[in-house]
Amino acid sequence: QVQVVESGGGLVQPGGSLRLSCAASGSIVSIAAMGWYRQAPGKQRELVATITSSGVTNYADSVKVRFIVSRDNAKNTVYLQMNSLKPEDTAVYYCNARGRSWSSSRLGNFEVWGQGTLVTVSS
Repeated sequence: QVQVVESGGGLVQPGGSLRLSCAASGSIVSIAAMGWYRQAPGKQRELVATITSSGVTNYADSVKVRFIVSRDNAKNTVYLQMNSLKPEDTAVYYCNARGRSWSSSRLGNFEVWGQGTLVTVSS
């Protein structure tokens, strides 16, 4: 089985910065893409940023310029550097990873979600 574990959430003042990390582990053969999604209270989960194994990135318009997604392929880890944080960035941030892995001696696709890490932007 493959799993991902997030870390780095917390409370920060408006204008501040935080860095989230997410590490994938298990019988991983390759990871096609990793990324971050978020869900604010009373809202649907939405894309924040994703990055492929070759480094192609995709950002939500609301976080472009302020957030930077990066990846360490050797460590199966994705990062989200969040700068100039705003109160509207407050949400639970979820890590997502998809790729290929071994399961019961068979090669197959996987997609996993983390349990989420809370980011609160408030003075």
